[in-house]
Amino acid sequence: MLTVRGELKDEEQVSKAQIGAFFAGMTIRANSFPEETQWSEGERRAMNLFWPLLLRALPPDVIFIADPEGSIMGLGNSVGPQFIGNGTTEMRLVGALREILAGGHLGYEEVQGVLKDVLPLKIEDGKSTGVSESLLSAFLIGQRMNRETDRELKAYCLAFDDELGPAPVADVSSLTHYGEPYDGNTRFFRSTLFVAAVRSCYGESSLLHGVEWMPPKGGVTEEQMLNFMGANTNLSLHQAKELIEDEEVGFAYISQREARPSLYSLIGLREHIKKRPPLATTEKVQQYIRAKGKDSIVAGFYHEGYEEPLLMLMKRRGVHSGLVVKGEEGALSMTTRLRSASTSKGFPVNYCSGFRSVGKETACKEDGVSHQSFRLEVNAMDYGFKPTDTPRTDRSVSKNIELGLAALHGQKGPAYDRIVLNAGIVDHLLGCDGAEDVTIALDRAREAIDSGKALKKLLNYIKVSHKLK
Repeated sequence: MLTVRGELKDEEQVSKAQIGAFFAGMTIRANSFPEETQWSEGERRAMNLFWPLLLRALPPDVIFIADPEGSIMGLGNSVGPQFIGNGTTEMRLVGALREILAGGHLGYEEVQGVLKDVLPLKIEDGKSTGVSESLLSAFLIGQRMNRETDRELKAYCLAFDDELGPAPVADVSSLTHYGEPYDGNTRFFRSTLFVAAVRSCYGESSLLHGVEWMPPKGGVTEEQMLNFMGANTNLSLHQAKELIEDEEVGFAYISQREARPSLYSLIGLREHIKKRPPLATTEKVQQYIRAKGKDSIVAGFYHEGYEEPLLMLMKRRGVHSGLVVKGEEGALSMTTRLRSASTSKGFPVNYCSGFRSVGKETACKEDGVSHQSFRLEVNAMDYGFKPTDTPRTDRSVSKNIELGLAALHGQKGPAYDRIVLNAGIVDHLLGCDGAEDVTIALDRAREAIDSGKALKKLLNYIKVSHKLK
């Protein structure tokens, strides 16, 4: 209310994106949430008190979000039903929002159409030059609050696959895309960069992808680590393909900034709305480069209920194998720490679920492809690992690198064990060649480190990434 009245300094005012997200949440709760999670008595009193003032002060787009049909507030005099948007793009967005704010869902083509209309988001002098930021943030948060359907998630996942043309095809026998949460780790060691260096030593190529910084967590990311070590993180898809094909490297990192400029344009908006939009799920299941051989995708998750949609999206991409992991902080790093039986809701840390493409003897089929499904909880002690506390990094990029490099130098300990565990178990679960026996898979990961090959691969990456043209 202080923002609306203009009683706060510019830097203290709530942004248009935040206002749009807030009122979208309030409207959807009032329309479609169970009674116990609808407005509290205090919220209702506050709205009854301030709505007449807000009605006079808020712009039409926000009034529409707060009261799309002129009935939620029950006070009349709303301009909500009359608002249609400014221009054809906003009109399309407003039409989709009417359904979302009522707790409804959209079709595949409708979601894709809106996204392609409004993105990339154009910002000049700190302001959007395209659609209203309030409307767009309401659209993104509204779909997440309504819990996206499979067709909506597919639309978000595939909307910009053709943005830079067909995906390059790398001349490698296998390629695994690693979909870490883009907002990074704030507490624990993030091992995937070092796992990629290990796997490349025995012909399992990896493509990591992400951003330098992403809300809401704003934690340590692979791009931050690579920048800190002096690598080039401005690679194009074709340059990343060259690194994957290079026998002296065998893995690559691609920034969303280079691979999907339209999606990257939303980072500023996402910083304001904080809550994770549908893209936080679907960006982990991008497939930027394909292999001449087998393709796999691995993605991290935290909240129960998103493991199956992630696997569905992987199958939609036609990969040979897919895996979701509930690692620490919802990332991909499985832990070796001793864990007591969990009494909390949801899956335990180290829970894995996935599929592998197999022969005709398997009954489960999707799009004509046979899949062998699996789910398990990985207990590191079953594979000979001693329980160790998880290394803490607490948002320190240098600490994360220090732990990873010490492990690749052969220093035994928690970081070393986690790199070996995550390389070997992933190889085994994805059905990689030579990893049918999990003991052998773990041993070859150890050999890649102890021989110094994995460290050399990482150092080669830093050097070679600057030579590409």
